[in-house]
Amino acid sequence: MKSAIAPLAGVLLCLSGCMVEPETPTGPSQHDSQTIERDGAQSLHATLNMGAGNLRVGTGTEKLVRADFDYNVPGWKPVIRYNAGDLSISQPDTHHVRLGHNRYEWDIRLNREVPIDLDVHFGAGDAHLDLGGLDLRHVEVEMGVGKMEMDLRGQTRHNYDVNINGGVGEATVYLPSDAGVYAEAAGGIGEIQAPRLHKEDSHYTNDAYQKAKYTVRLNVHGGIGTIRLISE
Repeated sequence: MKSAIAPLAGVLLCLSGCMVEPETPTGPSQHDSQTIERDGAQSLHATLNMGAGNLRVGTGTEKLVRADFDYNVPGWKPVIRYNAGDLSISQPDTHHVRLGHNRYEWDIRLNREVPIDLDVHFGAGDAHLDLGGLDLRHVEVEMGVGKMEMDLRGQTRHNYDVNINGGVGEATVYLPSDAGVYAEAAGGIGEIQAPRLHKEDSHYTNDAYQKAKYTVRLNVHGGIGTIRLISE
């Protein structure tokens, strides 16, 4: 346990000034569901701030946003704020991320028709970002300790960028087949696995890069232990 807590504390302090404590008292499991109706907003800027837990993001709602939360620490009920196309969902008290037998799960569903800029700040745990069905404009991810799986497969509607700033752990990115892909990796990256991409200096491209109508630019920075770029 001590060997796991030490790198976690260092990464979280670097990313967000968080303080790691051994554990926190838990209570009965609670479920909370929230929806945001579509309004006149022409686009959505969504910011997700989770200190520690399991995060899922994907499509699957006719609303603008549907969010389901399960948690057993009463003080960790997520805080949702929305105003005219600007959405934020945050874990309260993220300056004290406590480890232990805590249950903390978010399942965020976004409307596939509304153009979206997505910012994810994720301290520790597992993140599954199924984004290929969304109308993506820009994606920014800061991850601390754990695993992240990002799926960009789906119909690409225009050019967009994805930035991943890493801590400790591993990240797997499934790349679209109908778009050109240009990927760069820099910083303290451990191992990069990109078996079906073409490597030149510090960047990677797929077969469709020079001829596809749209391009996805992927930038990976920081100390991710392993990153896997999966191209069909």
